[in-house]
Amino acid sequence: MKPETKRYTTTVGSRTIAIETGKLAPQAGGAVTVHLNDTVIFAAATMGGVREGIDFFPLSVDYEERMYAGGKIPGSFFRREGRPSTDAILTARLTDRPLRPLFPEGMRNEVQIIMYSLSADVENPLDILAINAASAAIMISDIPWNGPVAAVRVGRVDGQFVANPTFPEMDKSDLDLRIAGTREAILMVECGADEVPEDIMVAALEFGHKAIQPLIELQLQMQAEIGKPKREVTFFIPDADLRKKVFERVSGAISSLLDKPLTKNEFYGGMTTLKDEIVAEMCTVPDPQSAGAGGGNAADHPSLASVREAFDQAEQTIVRERILNLGKRPDGRAPAEIRPIWCEVGFSPRAHGSGLFTRGETQVLTLTTLGTLRESQEIDTLSPVDTKRYMHHYNFPPFSTGETKMLRGQSRREVGHGALAERALEPVIPAQETFPYTLRLVSEVMASNGSSSMAAVCGSTLALMDTGVPIKAPVAGVAMGLVKEGERYQILTDIQGAEDHLGDIDFKVAGTSRGITALQMDIKISGLSAEIMKQALEQARQARLFILDKMLEVLPAPRPDLKPHTPRVTIVKIPVDKIGAIIGPGGKNIRALQEETKTRIDVEEDGTIYIAATDGVGAEMARERIEAITETPQLGRIYTGKVVRVADFGAFVEILPGTDGMVHISQLDSERVEKVEDVVRLGDEVTVMVTGIDPMGKIRLSRQAVLEGWTVEEAQERDGRKSGGGRPSGGRPGGGRPGGRDGERHGGGYNRR
Repeated sequence: MKPETKRYTTTVGSRTIAIETGKLAPQAGGAVTVHLNDTVIFAAATMGGVREGIDFFPLSVDYEERMYAGGKIPGSFFRREGRPSTDAILTARLTDRPLRPLFPEGMRNEVQIIMYSLSADVENPLDILAINAASAAIMISDIPWNGPVAAVRVGRVDGQFVANPTFPEMDKSDLDLRIAGTREAILMVECGADEVPEDIMVAALEFGHKAIQPLIELQLQMQAEIGKPKREVTFFIPDADLRKKVFERVSGAISSLLDKPLTKNEFYGGMTTLKDEIVAEMCTVPDPQSAGAGGGNAADHPSLASVREAFDQAEQTIVRERILNLGKRPDGRAPAEIRPIWCEVGFSPRAHGSGLFTRGETQVLTLTTLGTLRESQEIDTLSPVDTKRYMHHYNFPPFSTGETKMLRGQSRREVGHGALAERALEPVIPAQETFPYTLRLVSEVMASNGSSSMAAVCGSTLALMDTGVPIKAPVAGVAMGLVKEGERYQILTDIQGAEDHLGDIDFKVAGTSRGITALQMDIKISGLSAEIMKQALEQARQARLFILDKMLEVLPAPRPDLKPHTPRVTIVKIPVDKIGAIIGPGGKNIRALQEETKTRIDVEEDGTIYIAATDGVGAEMARERIEAITETPQLGRIYTGKVVRVADFGAFVEILPGTDGMVHISQLDSERVEKVEDVVRLGDEVTVMVTGIDPMGKIRLSRQAVLEGWTVEEAQERDGRKSGGGRPSGGRPGGGRPGGRDGERHGGGYNRR
């Protein structure tokens, strides 16, 4: 029997979104499909048991991009989906971030969210629908959760905000803001922008939060009507007495440790030592022989995990109270103070450009490589974007935090941080028409104590300028934090790792002196007001300007020239119908040209040719050859060519590669010619003038016009008189010599192409 399908609809902006459930995945905890026109996303949420010894909440969120959704066969060797694309990883991370904070504190049951693309209309982006699908699946499931959340994309077209814009609308937008939140507050922000001012960004956030409300109400309706009862789960929360006991025991020691400015190793090392002492003191089981003397028994002692959790909570409380009451941070800085900065460029002598950026204990080295447009990344996803000429990759090795780990390829976090840095710099990358290169930037994190993604933005700006890339403006980034208790709050500039972990917000802002280019925010609390947001953005703007000044002290502008070993790209524009002559049969011509000139040549469909070479001589040679191959014969122009065919009535001369014209026997010499071979033979080089090009492209040439020094008009007049009857002689039009062989005239030259 076919199951009953429930369908719920609402309107976001001017778009109708529908959520269906009941038809697919009946054994999942909760499953839905979200529909926007012909785009459909499936999500299933399921909860398992508790793994033994686990001390964290095991939530996993996966999005799998199914190529059949867009009517495409995967481009891999196996012709099936393999490892997730960058877009798929970013969508999974985007979904995870607003969901995770709303699960109950201390929950230890495994929860898994799996999402598929079932249909993609190449008009509506999939990532925002994935967040809404995951939230709806959890809401109607048996999983305890303090949701719902909803998400919307905000664009700005012609100065007006648009909710859930299409891909064509996004092409016109100077803002790409993705926002997720609850009925009361924003939880997650991901944004790319074209130097958008702070006040417009705040207005966009307010617009987005208002736009998600219909989806919040829809999910609450679904839960009330068809939601499953929530299951009992296992929580791990130390009891109040233990938390109080641990706090009283460690508060003095932690405060003493924090009274002096601390490096990362001093802070974490001191806290670890203190934690180990407390664990040893409170978790040690007494000697059984001393039990009769009041020593107690094992049952009187808390578990190891409980004491550790209680210590972590005590640490968080003490650090936060010191920030709120005293304005003192763990390293001794004032709330708006930025760590010491130093920079360097040209670190790698053979890389095309390099920038080293150090802020406090965070250090990033970014290196730039320029390539030809042929080296652009090909993208095989459900997005309408199929190539990318600017790429940013971010690597976070274990030594950057003083740890040892197996190297297992790029993590999701590394993919996300690379994408954030890429988004921050994309608005200032010069257009392909003015800078015809593929750009790859790699940020190597050498040391990390917070804000490494924003250090990657700063290092990348320096690397681009060191390369000589004419960026529109330098970009800097800073990570902001917040500690809030009730009405008290403190905004922190340039947060380090401990402040990120113990604080209430991680707010990364990147931009130029004119405005914001990228924004990423994760909020752990509700009730973040617009006023706090404005203050945080203004404080970030001041910090960004300060950091930019420090960077520009090292290199005030992009270098005027590329490095000697960097490929130079020369642009040549040819008629589209000449592309075949350049490429040749099976690519024969272009391969030979590249080998001969030691260049790399890319030909675009519109007739644009890019010549890349580190040798200026080779580039110039290739340009001249291409121009010669694609040159169009001009009336009156004189060419030196080779005789490629001889007939009774004249000779055919190749004046340009692949282009022949005919010299009639009457135009071979100033004197009467009885036989063509008396003047020219096959393979001879002769100099001729183009005297005629007919509508079919046949070319008529004259050697006599060159010998006599005629203008093209004189040559045409002379040729015309011969065509009309007797054959005058002499060196000028009007002279005469009877006779001739005009009866054997061919109808002009021809083009072998």
